[in-house]
Amino acid sequence: MLRPTPTETSSTDRQQRDARTVAAEVRKQIAGQYGGSPQLFKNLNVGATTTNTVPLTEAVEPVDFEEYLITHPPIVESGPLRDLIEFPPDDIEVIYTPRECRTVAQAVPEEGDTDAHVRDCVRSYTEDWAIVNRKYHKLGTGFNPNTLDKQKERQKGLPKQVFEADEMPDSSSYQDDQDDLKRRSMSIDDTPRGSWACSIFDLKNSQPDALLPHLLDRAPNEEIDRHNEEHRKSHRHRELFALHPALDEEEPIERHCVPEVPKEHFGQRLLVKCLSLKFEIEIEPIFASLALYDVKEKKKISENFFFDLNSEQTKGMLRPHIQTAAISTLARSAIFSITYPSQDVFLVIKLEKVLQQGDIGECAEPYMVFKESDAAKNKEKLEKLRGQSEQFCQRLGRYRMPFAWTAIHLMNIVNSAGSLERDTELELSLSERKGSWSERRNSSIMGRRSLERTTSGDESCSLTGFRPATLTITNFFKQEGDRLSDEDLYKFLADMRRPSSVLRRLRPITAQLKLDISPAPENPHYCLTPDLQQVKPYPDSRVRPTREILEFPARDVYVPNTTYRNLLYVNPQSLNFANRQGSARNITVKVQFMNGEDPNNAMPVIFGKSSCADFAKEAYTAVVYHNRSPDFHDEVKIKLPASLSDHHHILFTFYHVSCQQKQNTPLETPVGYTWIPMLQNGRLRTGHFCLPVSLEKPPQSYSVLSPDVPLPGMKWVDNHRGVFNVEVVAVSAIHTQDQYLDKFFALVHALDEHMFPVRIGDIRIMENNLEAELKSSIAALNSSQLEPVVRFLHLLLDKLVLLVVRPPVIAGQIVNLGQASFEVMASIVNRLHKYLDTSQDMHGRNSLLSSYIHYVFRLPSTDPNAPSPGPGGLGGSVHYATMARSAIRPASLNLNRSRSLSNSNPDISGTPTSPDDEVRSIIGSKAMERCGNRMSSHTESASFLQTLTGRLPTKKLFHEELALQWVVSSGSVREGALQQAWFFFELMVKSIIHHLYFTERLESPRKNRFPERFMDDITALVSTIAGDIVSRFQKDLELVERLNTSLAFFLNDLLSVMDRGFVFTLIRAYWKQVSTKLYTLQNPTLESLRLDFLRIICSHEHYVTLNLPCSLLTPPASPSPSVSSATSQSSGFSTHVQDQKIANMFELSVPFREQHYMAGLVLSELSVILDPDNEGMFGLHKKVVSVVHNLLSSHDSDPRYADPEVKARVAMLYLPLIGIIMESLPQLHDFTESHNQWGRPGGPQGAAVGSSGEEGELDGNSMISQTVAMAIAGTSTASPISRPSSFLLNSQASRQHGSFSAESSRSLLICLLWVLKNADELVLQKWFTDLSVSQLNRLLDLLYLCVSCFEYKGKKAFERMNSLTFKKSKDMKAKLEEAILGSIGARQEMVRRSRGQLERSPSGSAFGSQENLRWRKDMTHWRQNSEKMDKTRAELEHEALIDGNLATEANLIILDTLEIIVQTVSVTESKESILGGVLKVLLHSMACNQSALYLQHCFATQRALVSKFPELLFEEETEQCADLCLRLLRSCSSSISTIRAHASASLYLLMRQNFEIGNNFARVKMQVTMSLSSLVGTSQNFNEEFLRRSLKTILTYAEEDLELRETTFPDQVQDLVFNLHMILSDTVKMKEHQEDPEMLIDLMYRIAKGYQTSPDLRLTWLQNMAGKHSERNNHAEAAQCLVHSAALVAEYLSMLEDRKYLPVGCVTFQNISSNVLEESAVSDDVVSPDEEGICSGKYFTEIGLVGLLEQAAASFSMAGMYEAVNEVYKVLIPIHEANRDAKKLATIHGKLQEAFGKIVHQLGKRMFGTYFRVGFYGSKFGDLDEQEFVYKEPAITKLAEISHRLEGFYGERYGEDQVEVIKDSNPVDKCKLDPNKAFVQITYVEPYFDTYEMKDRITYFDKNYNLRRFVYCTPFTLDGRAHGDLHEQFKRKTILTTSHAFPYIKTRINIIHKEEVGQKTLTDPFNYYMGIVKLAFGGVKIQAESKIRLSLFRLSLRPSRWR
Repeated sequence: MLRPTPTETSSTDRQQRDARTVAAEVRKQIAGQYGGSPQLFKNLNVGATTTNTVPLTEAVEPVDFEEYLITHPPIVESGPLRDLIEFPPDDIEVIYTPRECRTVAQAVPEEGDTDAHVRDCVRSYTEDWAIVNRKYHKLGTGFNPNTLDKQKERQKGLPKQVFEADEMPDSSSYQDDQDDLKRRSMSIDDTPRGSWACSIFDLKNSQPDALLPHLLDRAPNEEIDRHNEEHRKSHRHRELFALHPALDEEEPIERHCVPEVPKEHFGQRLLVKCLSLKFEIEIEPIFASLALYDVKEKKKISENFFFDLNSEQTKGMLRPHIQTAAISTLARSAIFSITYPSQDVFLVIKLEKVLQQGDIGECAEPYMVFKESDAAKNKEKLEKLRGQSEQFCQRLGRYRMPFAWTAIHLMNIVNSAGSLERDTELELSLSERKGSWSERRNSSIMGRRSLERTTSGDESCSLTGFRPATLTITNFFKQEGDRLSDEDLYKFLADMRRPSSVLRRLRPITAQLKLDISPAPENPHYCLTPDLQQVKPYPDSRVRPTREILEFPARDVYVPNTTYRNLLYVNPQSLNFANRQGSARNITVKVQFMNGEDPNNAMPVIFGKSSCADFAKEAYTAVVYHNRSPDFHDEVKIKLPASLSDHHHILFTFYHVSCQQKQNTPLETPVGYTWIPMLQNGRLRTGHFCLPVSLEKPPQSYSVLSPDVPLPGMKWVDNHRGVFNVEVVAVSAIHTQDQYLDKFFALVHALDEHMFPVRIGDIRIMENNLEAELKSSIAALNSSQLEPVVRFLHLLLDKLVLLVVRPPVIAGQIVNLGQASFEVMASIVNRLHKYLDTSQDMHGRNSLLSSYIHYVFRLPSTDPNAPSPGPGGLGGSVHYATMARSAIRPASLNLNRSRSLSNSNPDISGTPTSPDDEVRSIIGSKAMERCGNRMSSHTESASFLQTLTGRLPTKKLFHEELALQWVVSSGSVREGALQQAWFFFELMVKSIIHHLYFTERLESPRKNRFPERFMDDITALVSTIAGDIVSRFQKDLELVERLNTSLAFFLNDLLSVMDRGFVFTLIRAYWKQVSTKLYTLQNPTLESLRLDFLRIICSHEHYVTLNLPCSLLTPPASPSPSVSSATSQSSGFSTHVQDQKIANMFELSVPFREQHYMAGLVLSELSVILDPDNEGMFGLHKKVVSVVHNLLSSHDSDPRYADPEVKARVAMLYLPLIGIIMESLPQLHDFTESHNQWGRPGGPQGAAVGSSGEEGELDGNSMISQTVAMAIAGTSTASPISRPSSFLLNSQASRQHGSFSAESSRSLLICLLWVLKNADELVLQKWFTDLSVSQLNRLLDLLYLCVSCFEYKGKKAFERMNSLTFKKSKDMKAKLEEAILGSIGARQEMVRRSRGQLERSPSGSAFGSQENLRWRKDMTHWRQNSEKMDKTRAELEHEALIDGNLATEANLIILDTLEIIVQTVSVTESKESILGGVLKVLLHSMACNQSALYLQHCFATQRALVSKFPELLFEEETEQCADLCLRLLRSCSSSISTIRAHASASLYLLMRQNFEIGNNFARVKMQVTMSLSSLVGTSQNFNEEFLRRSLKTILTYAEEDLELRETTFPDQVQDLVFNLHMILSDTVKMKEHQEDPEMLIDLMYRIAKGYQTSPDLRLTWLQNMAGKHSERNNHAEAAQCLVHSAALVAEYLSMLEDRKYLPVGCVTFQNISSNVLEESAVSDDVVSPDEEGICSGKYFTEIGLVGLLEQAAASFSMAGMYEAVNEVYKVLIPIHEANRDAKKLATIHGKLQEAFGKIVHQLGKRMFGTYFRVGFYGSKFGDLDEQEFVYKEPAITKLAEISHRLEGFYGERYGEDQVEVIKDSNPVDKCKLDPNKAFVQITYVEPYFDTYEMKDRITYFDKNYNLRRFVYCTPFTLDGRAHGDLHEQFKRKTILTTSHAFPYIKTRINIIHKEEVGQKTLTDPFNYYMGIVKLAFGGVKIQAESKIRLSLFRLSLRPSRWR
């Protein structure tokens, strides 16, 4: 094929491509430009401006690999880097390994000189395997240890990482401490918190953690960095992927398993041991045989096993007839093989005895009559019988007669044995008494089920795992003389399975036969094959052996012969002498195998039966007494000689045996003769014969004729009719028993031997018509039976190869049989594939064929008679005459030159029907011309050569001929070859390797290894096959899948032997065809095929070397000169060559893709498929990611790349991966969701967003949330991706967000980390320098995501997952990917299904638009209980260990990268935003579950960062300072001392640095205090003890800090630490009162009060309280907290900004609540808001204020206090009016309308709180003792309810018997109370108003809002009783005043004043009773008092009730 010059190609390609570039791509191109920065990774060509770039969808022109290696000699001389440059010299070797022989001696024919066919067969069974070994093959990705169990080995010796999450104390013990604390109480008064002195004392006495050495030394930053790096880089885990769980894949597609070694076939093997045979009487020897029969197939499925269980004494009766018994005939155990086990298999036992007078019935009678128990009684009779037997044995000892039989239904035994527990004993009997055929002990278990189940197929019939069973067979059936044939036996067996068996009615012969049946062991000792070869191991020849019994499988078995075996079984079946004159009744047949006609020519080749010699010259059949037409059931086994001649025959002699001893009567009289010649027309005769029998001895030379031939003068029985039926079966590895194969082999041998004419059958073939015969016999091979073809497969293929390589010379002409051989090979291979589809691997390779190629195939040697080339057998005899192809290539190729082509192809011309056909026909005709041309020039030059040398050049190279034949093939032949392309490809490769190996060219330069025409053929072949893939993938997907993988494996193989640049161009040719098709048809199936192709190509073991990892991207001397020159300008950002080089390394630039060719293809595919605009492809994400993942994990574990320098080179090949993943960041799965809502777009007024349980981080946009956790400290983290340059702000991006599955995303991220870990740091640094701010920020966002992705889950999570027992719940998405592209089951299946799906869906993707992708969350566990995966404790520990190490390593890699980024940007102007990002990633990593090891390094980095850029924290990012303080404090309270030590050090340095900047550290002080408040408010498992130690550590640092000793710093630190300690103490108390809401709120109130001077903190705690109230639905109180917060903010805002419309401090809020004035900032100690670090939170802004007020209004509305809503909006409205915010105003007025509407509607139906006075008495209450409060409870709370609640609560705390409720409301005299108890007094109280107040308090709301005074009444009489008669009765009013007005920011308020109003006589009974009712029902408001008549209260209320 002529190739256009490179320039032509590129220009025409370019025009086509330009035409195809769509507008969308141009748009994308422009959009893809990151402002002014290097264009990221999408080199799409846009118009004519960038003519040199090649779109990623196309392959670039590869570099000329071999040329490159020559022109760029390696810089290093030796070492691991040197090995990267070139393949190792010992890469490929051809090994000859001796085949393993099962037997002790090799089975070969005994005769010496045998014929050619036998020699070939024997060679084929004995020669060594010729194996091509790619030494490093196992290092390719197909054998990646991450996909195997080697993972465990690589994980050995991992250190255990310590995680705080795993070290948590046990919650139960923690609970007990809590309960202990509950029992004590403490002061809640409003004095300053606790006692400073006591607190300080506690702190001073606690123990600090260890101090970090040299922390306070001043050292240059560079030194610190270097020191940190050293520490960080030491003891790191080398292999990242060893820690990452392997991807969930089926068998990887690139795994090419080594086929199984061809070996002899065995079915399931069964060992039967015959233990004993005992009859009721023992009078004579009995001979037994076993065989298997299949009733359904009506076939005997094993040969006979003869065994002899007679005692030595009994055997002695036969002494005159027995020669010495060979040990092989003494076997009593046999191994049966059953290939097709089924319910129809029976083990049949037949017994024979010595012939005697009388028929079988008579002879069996004694056995039925006599019982062993009566032996003494019948002694005489038995003696007589024994005497008779001895006589018969003496006289007739050589003859046998049938005696009895029985059968065992095999599956019953196996199934019952399987179901019984131990070794089973089964007794099988058939007795009259039971009247049933039963299996005792077994019938109950199996019953008849096993019989009925026979219809269910053979699934249940496994013989491999049942328990050994011992059988005792007690019943035998006597044989019937007229029913001996196999037909009769099958009837009996079928009948046996019926419940109403005829056999039952028969009288049995009782006996005991004991057998052991068990699965055969793997390697039994002392075993003999059916040919009597000893099987290894055979330690001692004198031991009784076990016989292997040959199987006659029920159906064909397709296994090639691998051992020599040549057996013949002769089965005489029946004889009909009815019409024969004369006496012939007791007939036996003597069978002999003759090699001549003389009686002495009988050969000793007949196998002995039992207790006799190994071989005999004759065998006799059993005699049926007085039967002229007997049936026979004998089997005569003969060992056939290897070479047969026409004289070999089987001779049958029929004898009449006279049983009675008469005078002058010979023992045997011959009564007939017949024979079977073994060969007929050179072929073995087998099958059924019905032979005539001659009455006379056959005449001379009879043996060459068949007895069917009427010889003159011979007398025949029954007029020469056939009267003797016999079957002859051969089991032979020599005789094919197939006429077509026989003919083919015969012709081939005739050619070898040059024997003409050849006789085949009746035909003599002369040399002149030999060619035609040969061709027709090759073609006729298609007609042969498949079974013999498979048996002789190796030999057949060898011969076909030989014909191709060495065309025969017939009549002086070379006959070219290449085409014929190729065609028949293709058809044989297809037949095998079609009929033996079960034996295929996942690539559709038939195992028989692949093992032929792998082990057997080799190039035939040159000299026709020489053996095949062995390791040294070539010598100098290799004359490769390649003249068979013309050496001179003609300039013009024209077709009429092909005239002399004897095998020209008639199909080639004809009208092409489609463009594809046209292409093919052009290629075809070209090849054809070439082929013809070669042939003709050959024939012209042949005679010339002959005259020169006298011999013909007849040697061709197989691979060249194969390629040629394939290229020129067409029609069905081509189709056949395509169907099984893998076979021809692998043959070609092995042929190439053999050729190179034996001509010693594996060392030679690759460019000179092959002739150009062969390269052209390969090019044509690859190109047409790629065409087939592209054009047919929609029609024949299954074929195309096979073709695609075969082509890929072929190219992968070629990379090891051919010019690699050439193979790259082949890959490119494939690529181009697929790309072109993909332009017109976006089809994921095709793309998926290309991914498979790529994955296989890249699985090459020298993949890294193939990518030229050591080449620096110098603009290459490339075929298109424009590239190198244009690249530097087109980058658009840098003309400096060095920078350009760096950019090229990180982009998929043309130079990168040319030089790192395969890596370029992989990364381009990744980039193209992950492109969000490429919607049709998202089903392929998982697949393409796993390609990359697999490659990297393979490199990671590859011992060749263990050296870090080498790994850095390998990582260089993947640098663009960083950019690709940065590109797809918006689509990655969001692992941070659980932490804080990662980059969710939302307006500044976004609603509150849920938070992560413990961390309590606020979304940057949200207002105060309803949960405390959110409200806590104002330490809100800005949403991580909210920088101005952020990519997520564009809505397009957020739409795609999360379109990858978690699994794919995780795989991508681990790949990213691998590259970052192993890449050269300097290179990374240079690249980071080039990146724009937005790109660096994007990289940081990616690292942020990595932190979340690889967070440690914790042991508990593993245990939890295990207990849920759900299968790894991959997202639905991953499932869909699988459904589409399938890693499920047979690859073909699912791809086919997916095709259907894809075509149906209108958008071309099966999933519609991407907006619907958010369903994944709720569908994760959709397969929960599908597969239980209970793991052991150790496995869980191991998983946690691995996960811990992975989390640590991943985070350390991220830390390394952050350090590089910091070093890079520290010199640039844009460092602020980048460093902010760096810090954010650091903080995020601190927030996740981290190991102690990582945190040490993390804190070290953080300290270095702060010391280098203090302004970063203290001037720029408030939020980050807050966040950092929170993180550090959190770590200060860690249970792990090293974490505490580092965190305390960091916190101390933070204060120190803050102090050094401005001589105070207000900001840090403020943030730390707020952080602690926040931590305390939210964390559930927070441990104050550990934090106390850290605080002490900080104090210790301050004391030891000599530098700052003279400043105010130590005192300030001490103040701060003590303040923190106070908060801590409060916290402890809060923890105790977690269950007591009032007490908890009181505590929080007190803490908030303590921060009166610190507005930020007070605000924090007010919000904490608001949250707590909201949780308890105290909306009024929550609203108050928010109003107080707003007032506080207003107070400080008014100091900062004088704006008219803002509220003037607290005063403005008076109308909402009178309490609010306490927020005024008037005292002296109040800080001013412009102080550093004060009021810096986000709420101290106008927006913050508005937010607080809006939430307050909402809470009031929920509390039903609509009037207050109005007051709140009065403050808000001016602000919105000033801002002209009409929208907000509209909303407010709407809400106001709603509020007033509700007031109107709910008139008379509103209810607010109910109030009670509660007093506490008793020392148990501690500081609560004698305190009185007013409690506000929900409306309609009855006295009984609150009483029950408090009694229950305190009862639980102090013990139920210790708490009493005082039932009256009289003043309590403490002296009268039991000092050991706690008393609670509860009284219902009502709001109290003076008369003047009532004027203002008009509405129901007025009377229930701003309440300070309450009243209750107590009845009394003057004499001291509570109740008396009506005229004596008085009542006392008690008025209480509280410290604040209700509703307040808490629900109970201290009573500060109490007054009693005078004693007024009771005159109004109604009011009196009303008072009583109110007391009793406390709080049920009776508004209609006037309507209640007095009569209702005529109750006998005894006054004593109210005492």
